[in-house]
Amino acid sequence: MTTIDLSDYDVPGRGRGFSDVLRWRYLLSLLIRKGTSTRYRNSALGWTWSYVKPLIQFFIYYAVMGFIFGMDRGLEKYPLYLFAGFITVQYFNEAFGNATSSVLDNKALVKKIYLPRELFPIAAIAGAFIHFLPQLVILLVVAIIYGWVPTLAGVGAALLALLLVSLTALGLGLFFAGLNVRFRDAGNFVEVLRQLATWASPVLYTWQLIQEHMGNLVLYLYMMNPITVSVELFHYAFWKSAVGDSEKAGDGRWMGFAPHFELYVIGTFVLALIFVAVGQATFRRFERTFAQDL
Repeated sequence: MTTIDLSDYDVPGRGRGFSDVLRWRYLLSLLIRKGTSTRYRNSALGWTWSYVKPLIQFFIYYAVMGFIFGMDRGLEKYPLYLFAGFITVQYFNEAFGNATSSVLDNKALVKKIYLPRELFPIAAIAGAFIHFLPQLVILLVVAIIYGWVPTLAGVGAALLALLLVSLTALGLGLFFAGLNVRFRDAGNFVEVLRQLATWASPVLYTWQLIQEHMGNLVLYLYMMNPITVSVELFHYAFWKSAVGDSEKAGDGRWMGFAPHFELYVIGTFVLALIFVAVGQATFRRFERTFAQDL
């Protein structure tokens, strides 16, 4: 009886996880290009929407929180504070939402050929980052108008924040993308989480209000949110330089990070890595039946 050596063949429908993404990086670039090129296809304004939509949302928040609730009078250069946090959460929301629906959005490919399924959520997050860049340009312009001076520490804080947001979106996106193929309720649950993201971070208000009204225990839990830490890092990178270093509470200036902030940074990075590990395990568990479920 002839024995056939199958060691050079892959098991159908099974990959090596993230290592396959590197092997298939050309296909990853094609998926990213496809996502960005088709986003505003047949649209009169095209990429202008990447500027218009976040600006409209920003002005709504500013009108309500800045004027009606008086944050503009209690916090110096509040528009810069608001916009720095706002675009951070917007990036997370788009990356998380796109990653969750990425397999469903590419079901024609999934049902016809085999390719590493992780390519879809990673390409979705990369596309979200590309569409985040126009908002970052607006932030830079506004920050310069308000007197922002770039520093090495500020640039490092911004890069750290973007890495933390990307890891969190990847972990949660993988987890819910796997669930969403079989259980479509997962997509609705993600929408609820995205709606809460803006209010669960110091975007419209300061972290001091959490401590003042809810106590230190709630503040500890609040600061273990990776998006909260990312928003605070973006505030440090852009708003802090514009308002100065005074730590006198109540004068509208930079009042410092929450106590033990460096521990929160470490803790949220560990949490984000746990999200990625659990998300990858869940994704690989459900990818075996993606074609059938779709």
